[in-house]
Formats: sequence, C-alpha cells, structure tokens
Amino acid sequence: MASRSCFSVACAVAVMAFAILATASNAQPLDPHFYDKLCPAALPAIRKAVAVEPCMGASLLRLHFHDCFVNGCDGSILLDDTPFFTGEKNAAPNLNSIRGFDVIDRIKDAVNAGCRGNVVSCADVVAVAARDSVITLGGPSYDVLLGRRDARGVSQGAANNIIPAPTFDLDRLISNFASHGLTVQDLVVLSGGHTLGFSRCTNFRDRLYNETATLDGSLAAQLRGPCPLAGGDDNLAPLDPTPARLDGGYYGSLLRSRGLLHSDQQLFAGGLGPTDALVRFYGANPEAFRRDFAEAMVRMGGLSPLTGSNGEIRANCRKVNY
Repeated sequence: MASRSCFSVACAVAVMAFAILATASNAQPLDPHFYDKLCPAALPAIRKAVAVEPCMGASLLRLHFHDCFVNGCDGSILLDDTPFFTGEKNAAPNLNSIRGFDVIDRIKDAVNAGCRGNVVSCADVVAVAARDSVITLGGPSYDVLLGRRDARGVSQGAANNIIPAPTFDLDRLISNFASHGLTVQDLVVLSGGHTLGFSRCTNFRDRLYNETATLDGSLAAQLRGPCPLAGGDDNLAPLDPTPARLDGGYYGSLLRSRGLLHSDQQLFAGGLGPTDALVRFYGANPEAFRRDFAEAMVRMGGLSPLTGSNGEIRANCRKVNY
C-alpha cells in the first residue's frame, strides 16, 4: 500500500509468531540487553532518530512486519537490487507500498556514529525503530529482543508468495499464519496494527463497487469520490478513524462493518466465526489489545533470526558487505 502522506500506509498487517530463536548450533539466543555493554548509545540513538520522524511511524512498523514475515527478521527487505539478484523491494506486496528505507539509512548512520563503529545490525535497527514508532504513536512499550545478524541474500519469490494480501479470505489468512506457527489470536491482535495508516484505492476499490461486499453503505458512498471505478489507484483512505494513533479503533470499525480492506473485515462476520469473539473482546477492552499487541510484537521479532556466523552486520543497510 503505497503512500505519499504522513502516517501513510502503515498497515502493520501483521503476523507474528511464537519466538523461534536461534536455530543453528553456534547461534546465541536474542537478548533485550544485547547492546547494554557493546554500545549503550545504540537504543537511545534509534529512539531519538525515530522521534523526529513521527509521520513515518506507521510505515516503519509495516516495514518490520514485511521483513520478519519473509524468512525471518533478517533485514533482507532493505537490500537494493544488484546484477546478481532482484531484491524483495520489488516483490508485489512491497512495490509502491513499503516505505521508510531512507529513514532506516539515517537511523543506521546515527547509530554507527553513537557506537563509533558498525556494531548494530540493520535487522535490529528495523525492530527497534518499529517499537519506538509504536510508542511515538501512543502504543505500548516493550522490550525488543536483540542480537540479530543481517542476511546476505534475498527471496523475492518468498515475498511474493508469503505476505498476506488484502484480498485474502479468513480461511486463507488462518492457514497462512498457521504455516508460520501463528495462532488465530496472533492473526487478530497483529491485524490491529491496521489501526495506523492509510491504504491505496487499488486495495479496497472492489469493496466499493461489489454488491456482495460487506461494507457499510455510508462509508462506501463516502469513498467512491476519492476512489473511482477507474483511476485514482494511489488515492488514500485511512484504515481506521484514528490513523495517527495506535488504539483499538480498528476493532470498532470491524464491528460496524467499516473495515476498509476485505482481509480486515474477514475477521468479523457478525456470527460465531473463529475470530469474531476476539474482535468483540479487543473492541471492548483496548488495554487488553495494547498488552497483547506488545507481546505479539516480541514474538514476531523472534521469528527465525540470523545470529552468530549465520549472518553479518551490514555497514550499509542497502547492500551486503564485501
């Protein structure tokens, strides 16, 4: 979902799993205190850099999800194309959708300056920047597991096939998440990241002009102006009524059949589906959403990280070290 405005597309459409920490024999588990002695200035530098980029918070959150969901949280999404591979940036779910690469560059430069060297991986920068963005936008704080290494390669095919699309039905969403060891609750609470940001017209047009779509009629009529039947693909609409604040408004929208994306409204059909009760619960209990969202973010950050000699610490997040 591309965007040209503040708090754009942020969908943290999200999907997060039970922490699958180190997988290789020489790997070490992630640790929230990894940089306490190695570089105490690292996390403060990231926090300061994120604070001056509040309009990018939603995009940085979504960037973290799209990184983690493809072969783990390894910074592979940041790599530019080379003569030897085509990067994940050009995969269908990311092209004209994912933003924030220049912000990550600036944060990485600030961290390297604060640490007086290249000791913090780009994957860790993305993870911490997402957490600090959540806080900046009114969300909960949580400890980020740290010590990841950066990937030396990419998988555009995995990005094309694994990242959930806004057209997915509930069964496909559930099976998609389950393939990563994620539960139905993970699906519902992490989809709550859509309380932030905007989506492009091309992602929700079918809901405005499809007579079978379960979209509130007044909202559909309101959106047909900026999202005509033809043209206006890049025009934006907020994913919930408060797109610049992480709150429980997303679930209230689903309860009123005002989910902007098909995949969002699939979480609540008004019956006894496997996700309906969870939507009702989070809609009525915003503090429970905040708590569970924080826990889910930690779980997502533990998805198949590279550690030890399994990866590298890139000096430039856009290219591998040589």
